[in-house]
Amino acid sequence: MASASSSWFSKFLNHPAGPKTIHFWAPTMKWGLVIAGLGDLQRPAEKLSLMQTSALAATGLIWSRYSLVITPKNYNLFSVNIFVGAIGMYQLFRIWSYNQSLKASPVSAAPDTVATK
Repeated sequence: MASASSSWFSKFLNHPAGPKTIHFWAPTMKWGLVIAGLGDLQRPAEKLSLMQTSALAATGLIWSRYSLVITPKNYNLFSVNIFVGAIGMYQLFRIWSYNQSLKASPVSAAPDTVATK
């Protein structure tokens, strides 16, 4: 039993996309973008950047495809990019929904101004 466990760990450690390579650590650090995206779920939609969110969503979708085409297949890179793309797409939906609600609501009059003497 112990040899099977150390064998699995040895395979993991020495894998071409294992922790001894940049192919492991770059996607691992990219999980920070996912955490930041989850934090942005609390941010009001009017404060989200359309360009930045579009870039994150596109990056996530493009790199998730790429991670399965390269050798060695990098499932850590695939999973983090799926999450980056999904959060980006959800945030884009929130921005779109907010913009649609602005179009549907009647235009409010300009706020009253107070004249000072």
